[in-house]
Amino acid sequence: MLVITQTNAKLAAEADDAVVEPDQLRRATLASSVGSALEYYDFYIYGLASALIFGPLFFAPLGPDGALIASFATYGVGFAARPFGGLIFGFIGDRFGRKMVLILTIALMGTASFAIGLLPTFEQAGMLGAVLLVTLRIIQGLGAGAEQAGATTLISKVAPRRRRGFFASLPFVGIQLGTLLGAGTFALIAMADTSVLQGWLWRVPFLASFILIIVAVFIRLKLKETPAFQELEKHKNVVKNPIGALWKHSKKNVLVGIGLRMGENGNSSIYSALLVSFMSMPAGVFAGNNSIGPVGLLIAAGFAAILVVTFGALSDRFGRVPVYRYGALFQAIIAVPAFYLVTLGNVTLVWIVMAVGIAIGVQSMLGPQCPLLPELFGSQYRFTGVAMSREISAVIAGGIAPLLGAVLLAATNHSWLVLAIYSLVLALISFVTTFFTPETVGRDLVSTEDAK
Repeated sequence: MLVITQTNAKLAAEADDAVVEPDQLRRATLASSVGSALEYYDFYIYGLASALIFGPLFFAPLGPDGALIASFATYGVGFAARPFGGLIFGFIGDRFGRKMVLILTIALMGTASFAIGLLPTFEQAGMLGAVLLVTLRIIQGLGAGAEQAGATTLISKVAPRRRRGFFASLPFVGIQLGTLLGAGTFALIAMADTSVLQGWLWRVPFLASFILIIVAVFIRLKLKETPAFQELEKHKNVVKNPIGALWKHSKKNVLVGIGLRMGENGNSSIYSALLVSFMSMPAGVFAGNNSIGPVGLLIAAGFAAILVVTFGALSDRFGRVPVYRYGALFQAIIAVPAFYLVTLGNVTLVWIVMAVGIAIGVQSMLGPQCPLLPELFGSQYRFTGVAMSREISAVIAGGIAPLLGAVLLAATNHSWLVLAIYSLVLALISFVTTFFTPETVGRDLVSTEDAK
């Protein structure tokens, strides 16, 4: 039975309410932020490479549309692998502790990204390069499958309860740092001559991920185990099968987590990968221009770094659910006008659309989501619960969005309305889900019971 004694519950609550060690909180925030930076650096350089480079490099015989679809398919494969990574590393994290997982995932993810920069292209080795690309993308996805779950769970457990939204969203500034690094790198290299870019320059962003790996592993080796997990170990409440416990007790909350993520994660992929491709493809409004999209992401990331923390802090004051609900509604309302404005061919308008969609639309959901997902689940299988909610939704929303979007664009003669409707539907799914989501602000994270 997933209960602890009254004595243990009291001790756990006192531990949760105790003043957090400043060094531990600082290290946890830094460790989570660097991990988020690496994941989203990888996320953006792979997404941008899929939109702008990988098609002609690895899938040239398929023609422009076929190469783009195949390129986005490899992008989606990484997302398909993420739930398996979430299961594997979620089990390890709930069974043996979070610190080990945080080191393993960052090393696996970063090494795969580095190796992509060493791959032979179709011209050099035929389809071998494409096969190796898919293989490394799967490995990258396995590591990423538990990275954000681990970071979110870690910081939520060591943060002060009354300011959990603020502190839990701080590591996600790392997401914007990763975006700035990834988009900034591509904005620079996209200015190079096409022959140079497709010859060797595309490899540089992937090889550079090695620096982030070293920094992240070094920081994470200095982390302590979370207080909540230490309490579980101390009172022998660590479950032997967190996956089974999650399936038995938390099916509803996993579904809630998936629904909440659809609007946030799906729109993140639409704006950061699919829209960039839509603008630069031969039939696009900025055909052949590979720098407008990355520059737009750069601008959006700068605003998003501030607003993700702002929305996280607002959720401490007004509740997780209201902030999330109005964020999803905002994303739905702007969908049609935003993507129509992109078709007008005004670069400034494009950058405004990307900044509003990513920095306000996406972050207004991501900010409260940072503390909300860990708060939904009991302490004995929290890592697994957060990982499953995040990564199943990552496949359905973020992973499929560019691939399905590319197929729909090809089928509709590259109509902007496809992007608008897609964005609208995903946002509405999250909006509706908020009416089934329990309010979790101030929840005791040492409790083994789910939020209800």
